[in-house]
Amino acid sequence: MELSYQAILFIVMGVAVGYFLSYLKSRIEMAKYKREIKEYKDHLNRQMKITSEGSKNLEIEMDRVKKDNENLRISVQTLMQKPGRAEIRLLNIYDSALRKMMMKAPGFSSAWELSLQEAESEYEANEKGFKSIMKKVFGPSLSQQTESGTQVIGDLPEGFEARH
Repeated sequence: MELSYQAILFIVMGVAVGYFLSYLKSRIEMAKYKREIKEYKDHLNRQMKITSEGSKNLEIEMDRVKKDNENLRISVQTLMQKPGRAEIRLLNIYDSALRKMMMKAPGFSSAWELSLQEAESEYEANEKGFKSIMKKVFGPSLSQQTESGTQVIGDLPEGFEARH
């Protein structure tokens, strides 16, 4: 089996063409992979910028909310220091306690509700009606006289009333 120069030349040419074709194929695939890596890097860069901007916005928003929270806390503390706030707070606590007590003690609640309704109607009458005008014009002593028809004078003992 003799190989001629021509056969050797064909073999070498086949190997060279195969090497050249595999080199071209690898270059094309490398270019494709480089382009893909570049796209991934660009995408990652965009995502990082978006995340960075979102984080900055969240930090700014969180700082703003913290400032608002602190301002509201200070406002609440200031409002709690105003005159009469402690009494209103105590009144609300008493109101809540009474309502809870009415749920737990049914015998007390009916008497309490009746007294409460009477006091509310009396208060509304004082605010809207003739009693209110009399109180404002003549003071509380005269309005007590119009309620009962009598007026307590000075330091008289109980049961002694001056009648008009």
